Amino acid sequence: MKSLRVATAFAGCFAMLAVSAQAQEGAAPAAATEAAVEAAAVPAPAIARPSLMLPSYTEIILTPDAEATSKKLREGDVVLMHSLFDVMHNGVVVIPKGTPARGTVTWRTGKGAFGKSAKMEITFNDLTMPNGQKVALSGKHRQEGQGNTGAAVGAAVAVGVFGAFVTGKSAIIPTGQHLTARTADSLAYVIPAGARIVPTAELAAPAAAPAVEPAAQPAAAPAAEPVAATTPTGG
Repeated sequence: MKSLRVATAFAGCFAMLAVSAQAQEGAAPAAATEAAVEAAAVPAPAIARPSLMLPSYTEIILTPDAEATSKKLREGDVVLMHSLFDVMHNGVVVIPKGTPARGTVTWRTGKGAFGKSAKMEITFNDLTMPNGQKVALSGKHRQEGQGNTGAAVGAAVAVGVFGAFVTGKSAIIPTGQHLTARTADSLAYVIPAGARIVPTAELAAPAAAPAVEPAAQPAAAPAAEPVAATTPTGG
């Protein structure tokens, strides 16, 4: 009887172990499936694209956001500007149109008597890329008002000292006027995904001149028909 109980106990243990093994085998495929689903949900890391360099001293055309005039500006004042055109390199837009920039009034003279015009000089400081990066600029722009020297001389001749009351014009830079700045340093940029690199040298290559067709040759004159010989007759 005792042997029967022991055998029954061993049989129960083996049955429990078999059930546990079957449960683990069933759970393993499910865990593997869940791991595969999670892995598929995670986006693949972006493949790094090669970077290139925009050379230093690259030309950028700027214009003031609002009219800049020597009547209101003084030395040390900041002039807000923006780029007028895309700056491209290897077929890629590196500095987009509308990129904000700054300049500072570093020299100024007011208008004076006898038609003396005002003068103003703006030094370019930097521009701010769409990602917030600051790009240093180099260069200056000097603006001079349209003077009335001719009118002042004429007034001086006509009425003497009253020519001193003829003054020049303020220096004005209207919105839309082209101001040429240049990058102070080289600028690294990343090629957008799917973009095709076109070497700048190829973009700047002049278009091939169209082939010149040979001049049309004048048509040959028709050959003269032979004149029939005649026999003179006596009269």
